[in-house]
Formats: sequence, structure tokens, C-alpha cells
Amino acid sequence: MFRRVLIANRGEVAVRIVRACHELGVEAVAVYSTADRESLHVRLADHAVHVGPPPSGQSYLNIPSLVAAATTTGCEAVHPGWGFLAENAEFAAACEGNDLAFVGPRPETIEVMGDKIRAKEAVAAAGLPLVPGSDGAATLEQARALAADVGFPLLLKAAAGGGGRGMRLVTAADELEPAFQTAASEAQAAFSDGSLYVERAVIGARHVEIQVLGDGEGHVLTLGERDCSIQRRHQKLVEEGPSPAVSLDLRAEMEDAVRQATEVLRYRGAGTIEFLLDADGRFYFIEMNTRLQVEHPVTELLTGIDLAQGQIRVAAGDGLPRSGRAELRGHAIEFRINAEDPARDFLPAPGTVTRFRPPLGPGVRVDTHVVDGYDIPSFYDSLVAKVIVWAEDRPAALRRARRALTEFELEGVPTTRDLAIDILESEAFASGRYTTAFLSEDGGSLDALREEAS
Repeated sequence: MFRRVLIANRGEVAVRIVRACHELGVEAVAVYSTADRESLHVRLADHAVHVGPPPSGQSYLNIPSLVAAATTTGCEAVHPGWGFLAENAEFAAACEGNDLAFVGPRPETIEVMGDKIRAKEAVAAAGLPLVPGSDGAATLEQARALAADVGFPLLLKAAAGGGGRGMRLVTAADELEPAFQTAASEAQAAFSDGSLYVERAVIGARHVEIQVLGDGEGHVLTLGERDCSIQRRHQKLVEEGPSPAVSLDLRAEMEDAVRQATEVLRYRGAGTIEFLLDADGRFYFIEMNTRLQVEHPVTELLTGIDLAQGQIRVAAGDGLPRSGRAELRGHAIEFRINAEDPARDFLPAPGTVTRFRPPLGPGVRVDTHVVDGYDIPSFYDSLVAKVIVWAEDRPAALRRARRALTEFELEGVPTTRDLAIDILESEAFASGRYTTAFLSEDGGSLDALREEAS
């Protein structure tokens, strides 16, 4: 096992990894920008290194500064968390080039899976089903030809990135050209690569993902699925497991397909393969995230396996807790709480937290970096907490979630807590019969959800 690990991140995920390190008896080294000097992850870590001013490009995305912080503090490994450089092959290679173990996949795996076109080619060769679409980056004329072949609606996606940027739904021929130009411009601005690929849009679909942990030698543990269909502008809001739409047989089929693919890829560390699941139970590969996911606590509560510790153990050469399929128990639901203002189209709302009281009690977990008096900076994402509940079955989990969200108190800035409650109390979510269209593209309406709930 490592003696000391640098955590190349901030906020809630940095706190999560500090705690995982300490439970393994490993020293944690934090990095921080000027804006995060007093943050919780800095306070909890054994050592902390200032890596630059608030803009992430000068701090949390500064590869030379992060590598220098690790080497000068005597670290043996670097954990990237999620976001920032977690899926950056150059960063993984820089770590390994400086005798630092990268707590994640090999650089070449990150590079392939970070390119949606190459990722599709790799997983298709390993046996995973794909949504019908272009073989690679498509021109506008090729997109028109594909539309003539498979019909509308189509989905345009940035080849070099995700998170909803460079993505457009096209429902008719006259929409294709302007949507293509807009998506390409957005992709160029976000990823310095305006190439797009095109695929048939699967209507009425669920977004279901399978969690894996691999040792890099061909052994893989699959840990069930999470349903991430509740999204706003392609950003996940609520995740639950097991998925209400996945039967025992379908789960076994999906996990077997994922296991075979990740064994072929000789995948190392934690990863998630995401699928669209249509109304007939057919699943199609979307992408692979080569890192720990924000929603990983759902899987941890279902399996009893600490994924963050599992990542570190694999990187240290200690192997997997076991291989095959992890047993699932009970039901877990996660709600992301963001510092955003629903009255202003969910604009990020930085400011000072004047009161913070997370819910407590059996079956409730809150992952956060927030404390009373915390100043939420304007430079980073707006996630302030995740409320995760576990119970013996889904109805009990829904009741527990209602209690936990009602008890959650965060004052000083607006949050999305009320939206989470409205989603929870809606008929579609309560019944489990929701799809990715649950919230409209403009973010959904609190009033409409409340009217439905009443």
C-alpha cells in the first residue's frame, strides 16, 4: 500500500478521497487554489500545497504544478477524483513519467475512451451493442445521408467531449443544418475540436450505467447498475439503483456484456459504462467514464464495497476485493444539491453559507465539503452536497428520501433542494416509469411538477 497520495482535486470529491486514504492508513496531500485556502479538504488532509490562483486553468488544471506538488511532498501516487484532469491522458502519462502511480486507468485507455468515436470502435470490437449512427466524425452531407437511411430524430454529439456540450436533437430535415453548425461551434469552443458524430435518437429511453472495477490484468468486478435518467440539460440530478426498469435477467445480460468488454480492454481501476435502454429492453453503448463517478455512493450502499478505496488498492497492486458480480442489497437513491437559483433559470449562486444542517438518522449519507460559513466560490461547479439514502426496498427508500430532503437545511444561497423534493413527489418518479424526457430541455418547471404532485 502507498504511504502518501496526492489528491489532484477540490471540494466534495477531495474530501471523499481524503477519508478513503485515512481509512487505509495512507497520508493524504491536498492541493488548493487561493479561493480554496480554507476549504474542508485542506483542513482534513495531512499536508496541503498551494497550486495557483482561483481560475482552474492556473491551478487544478495546471499539470506541471500538480506533478511538482506530488513529487516535492514525497507522494507515491496521485488520485484525480472526477472532473478537472480525471480523464486527461496527458496528466496520467505525466504522473507515470515522474514515478507516480496514477489512480485510474492507463493513459492509453483514457485516450481511447475520451474520444467517443474511438471508444465506440473499441467497445464494438469487444462486443457491446451500439446505437445505429455514423462510423466516425460526420460531415453535414454525411449526416443528411444517414438521416435518409435511419430517419429522424437524430442526435448530434461532439466527438471530443460530453456533458451535453456540442449535443443537439434534430427532429426534422430543415433543422439539421442549423443544428449541425451550432453543435460544431459549441464543440469547438468547449473542446477545441468541432467534429461531430451522428446517431439515431432513442426516444423514451432510460439512461442506465454499469459500474466496474478492474485490476488491469483482465480481472473485473461488476457492481450492478444505476439509473441516471433524471437529467436537466444532460446533467444528472437523481440517480438510483437498482434501476426500476432493469429485470434480474436484463441485469445479468448487461453485466456479462460489460465484463467481457472490460476484460478484453484489460481495464484498470473504477469505470462506468453508460447505456441507453429502450422500451423493449435493448441496451446501446453511450460512453465509458474512466474515473470514479459523482453517483458512486449509490453503488457503495448497494454492495458494501468502498469504490474509492478499491481504486487505491488496485493502483497499489493489491488487486480486487473479488471478481465476478457483486451482490446487490436493498435500494439506494442519490439527490444532487446544487447552489443554483431556480428563480433565475438555475444560474449558479455563489455566496456564503450561513447555516448548514445535513440530515441524519439511519440509512442516510451526505457527501459534502460545506460547513457553516463556507464561501462558495464562483470559479467551480455548483455542487454543494449529495444526499444519498438506502433502505430495504424502493418504497422505503422513497419515504426515507422524503424525510432526509425535508430535514436538509442550507441557508445563505439558493439551492435545488426543492426541485429534488418535487421530483421525488412526482407520479412519474414515484412509479419508476420515468425516462430521460422527465424534465424538458429547458430545465423543467417547478410549478408543473408541483401541480402534478398535487
